Amino acid sequence: MLAGALVMALLVGVLPAHAAPGGQARARARATAAVDAMMKFYDPASGRWDPEAPWWQSGNALQALLDYMAKTGSTRYMPQVKNTINEQRKPLPWWPEGGGEFRADSTDDTGWWALAMIRMYDVTRDKQYLDIAKTGAEYIHKYWDDMCGGGVWWDIPNKSYKNAISLELHFKLLASLHNRVPGDRTYLERAKQAWRWFAGSGMINSAGLVNDGLQTQSGSCASNHGTTWTYNQGVVLGGLAELYKATGDRSLLTSARRIADAVIASPELSPKGILTEPCEPDGTCNSDQAAFKGIFARNLDELDRVVPGHPYRGYLRAQADSLYAHGRDGQNQYGLSWKGPFDRADISRQDSAVSLFVAVL
Repeated sequence: MLAGALVMALLVGVLPAHAAPGGQARARARATAAVDAMMKFYDPASGRWDPEAPWWQSGNALQALLDYMAKTGSTRYMPQVKNTINEQRKPLPWWPEGGGEFRADSTDDTGWWALAMIRMYDVTRDKQYLDIAKTGAEYIHKYWDDMCGGGVWWDIPNKSYKNAISLELHFKLLASLHNRVPGDRTYLERAKQAWRWFAGSGMINSAGLVNDGLQTQSGSCASNHGTTWTYNQGVVLGGLAELYKATGDRSLLTSARRIADAVIASPELSPKGILTEPCEPDGTCNSDQAAFKGIFARNLDELDRVVPGHPYRGYLRAQADSLYAHGRDGQNQYGLSWKGPFDRADISRQDSAVSLFVAVL
C-alpha cells in the first residue's frame, strides 16, 4: 500500500518538497493567504474569477486552486470549484457550436480548462472530470492537419496560426490522459507524435527557448521568431514531465532541462535570477501576459519533481521569496513584477502568484 501511495503521489505531483518543517509551514501559510486573496476576485453568479477578465484565465485560476487543493488536501473551496465547472461547461455564448464542455473558438482556451479537469480528477477521483478532459482532447485533435507537417491550429474559425501554446497544451493533455486511463495507447501515440512534430518545428530556437509560433499566415511554416513568453517555456516542461512518466524515456528530460536551463540563464527572462516577462521592462504587459510567469512556475515544479536531485527547487524558492518580500501589498495581493515593487492587483497577477507559491509546497 505504501508503494502504491508513493506512485500515485508522484503521478499527481503532490510529494512534498525537501524542506525543513518550519520552511514548509511558512510556504503553506503564504500559499493559503494568496489563495484566499485570489478568491476575493471570485464571482459566484458566473463562476468566474473577474467576469471581465479573459475567459481562459478563470480556467487557469481554477487550475491554480486545484493544484493547491491537491498538495494541501484542503477542500475549503470545493463548492466554488464545482460551481465554476457547472457554469462554465455550458455552451459558450460566443461559441455555441462548440457544444459546451469547454470547447472554445481557440484550441488553447480548451486546453487550459481540460488540464484543470485532469487536476479535478486527481483531487476527487471522479471519472466525470476525466471524461470532460477526454472531450477536450478529442476536440483539439480535430484541428490537427498536415499544414506545416502537423500541429494543431490555434484559431478555429480562421485557421491562420499554428503556435507553441496550443500544441504544448495538447500534448501535455494527451500525456496526462494516458497516465490516468488504464490500457491507453491512443493518447500516448498522439502525445509522442505531437512532441516529435514540435521538436522539429523550428519553434525551439538556437538558444533553447521557445518562440511563439510559425509563419502560417505566409505559408512558409518557418518560426516567426516571436516573443519567448514564459508560458511557452513552461507548458512544454510539464508536458515532457508527463510524457517521461508515461515512457521512461530520459531524452525527454534532457530536452526539458535544456529549455528550463535556457530560461534561468537568459538575461532577458531571468535578470539577476528573477523570472521576468519580456513585456515587463517597457511596461506593456496585458492581462494575459501578466498570468504567464505563474504558468511557468507550475510546470517547472512538475519537471523538478521527476528530475533526480530536484535541481530547480532553489530557483523556484528564490522567486517565491522575492515576490513575497517585494511584490506584495498589505492584503496578500501580488503585483506583476516578482522583484517588486507592487503595482496593482488583478486576477492574472494573483493567480500567477498562487501558482508560484503552490509550486514551492
